[in-house]
Amino acid sequence: MMYSSRRKPVLYFTKEDSRSGLLLRMLPRRCSIFKLFCSLIVLGIFSVVWLHYNCTINSSQSSSDDALVHKSCQDDSDNPAWGPHKIAIVVPFRERFEELMTFVPHMHAFLNQKKIRHKILVINQVDHFRFNRASLINVGFLESGNDTDYLAMHDVDLLPQNEQLDYGYPEKGPFHVASPELHPLYHYSSYVGGILLLTKQHFELCNGMSNRFWGWGREDDEFYRRITAAGLQLYRPTGIETGYKTFRHIHDPAWRKRDQKRVSRQKQEQFKIDKEGGLKNLKYRVGSKSELTIDGVHCIIINILLECDLNETPWCVIN
Repeated sequence: MMYSSRRKPVLYFTKEDSRSGLLLRMLPRRCSIFKLFCSLIVLGIFSVVWLHYNCTINSSQSSSDDALVHKSCQDDSDNPAWGPHKIAIVVPFRERFEELMTFVPHMHAFLNQKKIRHKILVINQVDHFRFNRASLINVGFLESGNDTDYLAMHDVDLLPQNEQLDYGYPEKGPFHVASPELHPLYHYSSYVGGILLLTKQHFELCNGMSNRFWGWGREDDEFYRRITAAGLQLYRPTGIETGYKTFRHIHDPAWRKRDQKRVSRQKQEQFKIDKEGGLKNLKYRVGSKSELTIDGVHCIIINILLECDLNETPWCVIN
């Protein structure tokens, strides 16, 4: 902005002043600098008030929507008319998010169709040790809350396809949903992996699962011995005619290789019965808890840091 040599000030504008000049040309000629200043102050106050009001409305609406979604997810899976029992779907988990995106909506729809009250707990191992499925299931039992009275030890890559499969309260004894004659991969008679239902009393009677199994495999076989030692009768599905197509197995071994290494004394120790270990000597820390919604379905993510005694189980790490 520059002034001419005349006594009466006349405003000239450069390119940098073009925007402000446009504003000034819109004002009356006799508008003083003071009046202009006052007008801008009033306009600024009005803008701030309008912005605050608009953001408050949007924030309230967003919070209301989130609350409605959360309430809808809870109500959809926890209908008291469906019966007195509620299952905790305990999913031992680490870095398999593609499978989780499929698992959560599928299980929610499957259990809703059968009118089974449920909540899905994803027990996510975030420490630097090898994956320990058994310890994560123990954590899931302890973190499942008082609103559930039985649990499913459930692999994230195994999806039930036959609606005749029973996920009801296993009052008589542990119920192995993914039985050997139905599981697409494992067919030996003592197999109890994949999907196993237990009341909380039965799981506690077994002292949970052994915490000595770092890496993949064998923890289910040891748990089968615990079931037998506790005097519990194991039950399995009957009348299912879909055979090995009863479940959809979504694990891709080429993409996600299992940790099957046996290091240190692990080869000798993996076949032994752990008489003392389980819920009583489990050591872990909850890093955080969060709620996740996948395709409108609510689940709970619990980030877990396990502890390892290197003197007892040095194979929890791979050097």
